[in-house]
Amino acid sequence: MHEELAHVALKRDCDRLAELSALFHSAGRAHLEGKGKISVHLDLGGGAVARRAFSALRAFGVSSEIRTYRQRAFNRDNRYQLHVPGSPRALQLLNEAGVLDAGLAPIETPPARVIARACCRAAYLRGALLGSGSLSAPPSLHLEIRTTSVEGAIFLTEIAAREGIELQVAERDRHAVAYAKGGDAVTGLLALTGASEAALYLAERSVIGEARAGANRLANADQANIARASQAALAQLRAVRRLQRRGELERLSPPLREAAQLRLNNPQRSVAELAQRAQIPKPTLHGRLRRLQELATKSH
Repeated sequence: MHEELAHVALKRDCDRLAELSALFHSAGRAHLEGKGKISVHLDLGGGAVARRAFSALRAFGVSSEIRTYRQRAFNRDNRYQLHVPGSPRALQLLNEAGVLDAGLAPIETPPARVIARACCRAAYLRGALLGSGSLSAPPSLHLEIRTTSVEGAIFLTEIAAREGIELQVAERDRHAVAYAKGGDAVTGLLALTGASEAALYLAERSVIGEARAGANRLANADQANIARASQAALAQLRAVRRLQRRGELERLSPPLREAAQLRLNNPQRSVAELAQRAQIPKPTLHGRLRRLQELATKSH
């Protein structure tokens, strides 16, 4: 997902600004350096995302530096930090992107002008996914975007809702998430933000999974039907043999004797198969076999 999103072409400055805004809101941190100076950095999980942010900043005339470090926990993967010194142009851009206010204080969510257009909303959601999004593949399909506050997560759901995609909010111990639940919401968000290949792959996996589940349900149903038919046939066979041992078969009516003989000659066949073989309606034959079981249970 991240690799594909990191290569989506940006043609408009408004999209580039909205994506940068989301990156700094989801993965950025501001540092006060004293004497009124401030710097910011992005903490990112992939080199492609870091290079994309570097290029976007450079397009706006802002210089930055990419650094790497190794995680101390989990799988110890490399992470990337994009350091942005607080030059006048950088601070101006961060204010335009709704990351810092006029007093250089961080803003929880950007102003409406940053996501005024549909293309900008898609770009903002893409930046949020690049900054702090994660995707779990089927069968436990789940996509979530981590935010520092519930307010930030709600903001993402509002943007997505304007594009017809339903996200939900969950509050965790030290952060919150906006998440997509269900294949339609996940693939819809991925397609909107430009990850069409990932969306197609997940849609195909979903179709295959549903087909496999349907086949399993049919197989289980068939197995259950076979088991029920076998149990019924065994019960009917026992009844006929009980009547036979008691010498009662010859005293039965011709239709009942025919039904008894069919079951004796075909101990494992279903009633439907017996009815077809004898050219007797299935309900009729079923009734006769049931009558034989009733007779067999009567005391002699």
